[in-house]
Amino acid sequence: MTNKEDSNAPPLEQKSASVFSLTDFNSRTNLTDKNQLSLAEDPYNPFEHRDENGASSGGALAHLLKSSLGTGILAMPLAFRNAGLLFGMIMTLVVGFLCTHCVHILVKTSHDICKEAKVPALGFAETAEKVFEYGPKGMRKHSNFAKQFVDGGLMATYYAAACVYIVFIATSFHDVINANCNLNWDVRIYIALTVIPCLFIGQIRNLKFLVPFSLMANVFIVVTFIITLYYMFDRPLVYSDKPLIAEASHIPLFFATVIFAMEGIGVVMPVENSMRKPQQFLGCPGVLNTAMITVVLLYAIIGFFGYVRFGEDVRGSVTLNLPEGWLGDTAKLLMAVAILFTFGLQFYVPNEILWRKISHKFNEDKHNTTQILLRTGIILLSGGVAAAIPNLEPFISLVGAVFFSLLGIFVPSFVETVYLWPNNLGWAKWKLWKNIFLGVCSILALIAGATASIIEIINMYSGSDD
Repeated sequence: MTNKEDSNAPPLEQKSASVFSLTDFNSRTNLTDKNQLSLAEDPYNPFEHRDENGASSGGALAHLLKSSLGTGILAMPLAFRNAGLLFGMIMTLVVGFLCTHCVHILVKTSHDICKEAKVPALGFAETAEKVFEYGPKGMRKHSNFAKQFVDGGLMATYYAAACVYIVFIATSFHDVINANCNLNWDVRIYIALTVIPCLFIGQIRNLKFLVPFSLMANVFIVVTFIITLYYMFDRPLVYSDKPLIAEASHIPLFFATVIFAMEGIGVVMPVENSMRKPQQFLGCPGVLNTAMITVVLLYAIIGFFGYVRFGEDVRGSVTLNLPEGWLGDTAKLLMAVAILFTFGLQFYVPNEILWRKISHKFNEDKHNTTQILLRTGIILLSGGVAAAIPNLEPFISLVGAVFFSLLGIFVPSFVETVYLWPNNLGWAKWKLWKNIFLGVCSILALIAGATASIIEIINMYSGSDD
């Protein structure tokens, strides 16, 4: 990309190197006095100042795949139920392409603004901040708002996803225990019980103590996938009774669910920042393209055949459709425990962002007590939200429509537009029109998906099946 006119950049100040690691699953930038960058270097290559002991390309690929293969892939059969076989397959590939493109332009913009700001790496929120700070004069005053908006969006996204986790865990235990113990307990009782271990796991503040939980969760997820695939293909599949295109009123729920499943925008920048050779993240094949092609194909396959196998009865997680019996129950419980073990990491992200913003308001000797009370309060609030919306299906669609459509599609396209404005938007400003299209798509997905999800939630409470 050609450099923009120097008049667009504010006066440069001496910058200090930014140190990133995968423990920063947020937008945090830690400044250090070491290895200060010389302003005389021209052109500045941020890749030369990355940590030589950073993650390999293979390690970065593994992190991206791990972050993408969770509850989202298990919700894909539900997405196909709301789309139909043909429309669902085509649009899953289309949405996958759009999500990949949005991640690509975010990372590319981050690389370019790093050269201008003369820093090795920037997180998601810092990228948005610097783009505005070094952008058109009229936009510079909004740089702090851009950073706060992304940080706020990340916090809201992860807190909402934590609520989905609680509902999923509780629903899995509800189905297994009620069926095997002849109980008739409401799912909200299981939500209350699920909150108890979450209160303890949510107090873990060091990621290294979460590693054993993540390792066990990965093993449980693999076993669950194997069992699910076994039940998915244990009998001849019937295609004739499945619509190629679903009713129009269900289509928004499809898009919201797919966006929820595929978007991992909060993880992308920390993974890229951790690489010792970040130039291998983009390009062909590149870490990003390899990961997203794998993810999209797996999502399409699981969604297609999961819907064919379980039909209109498919639930928010395909594991909940597995038949009763020791094998099916084992898969449900293993996945529930895996998600419970992952809750700590999911909860770690927004709390790090929040604590960074408010820690200065408390005396240092009160930090430990304050963190305990803060985390406890947020988990209890998350449990309350989960109890208020204990139906997994519309909850997933609502979170995907509201949060992931904004952070995953709208923000990257808007940030790229600001960075390229006004002279680097390509022939006939095609990048501007492309980003307007992406922005409109994200807003439509937000409005239509949120509306459809809320209507479904209202119908759930009113007892209507319409």
